[in-house]
Amino acid sequence: QVQLRESGPGLVKPSQTLSLTCTVSGGPITALFYYWNWIRQPPGKEREWMGAIDSSGNTFYSPSLKSRTSISRDTSKNQFTLQLSSVTPEDTAVYYCASGGSRREPYTYWGQGTQVTVSS
Repeated sequence: QVQLRESGPGLVKPSQTLSLTCTVSGGPITALFYYWNWIRQPPGKEREWMGAIDSSGNTFYSPSLKSRTSISRDTSKNQFTLQLSSVTPEDTAVYYCASGGSRREPYTYWGQGTQVTVSS
């Protein structure tokens, strides 16, 4: 059973870079035909797909966030990371990592989510 777990700071100051890590257990992130996604849900809003990295290391980004988002991976640690630069309070959300055979929901596996608040 694949399990995902998000980790990172719960509070980030405006203009800083948000950095989150998703640690994967139960299967390699190099598994063929899998996408490793980042999704967020701001309070009172719908979930928003942010981007993904595939089993070959190719990256895909939401057009609306592409200029501020970077996704990378460390295959030796079986982790993939999200960096979101120049954050504002509007980036406050629960951030999830999720995986499956597509960049779109439904995903096969989800992390539990982590709250990130952007505030000075």
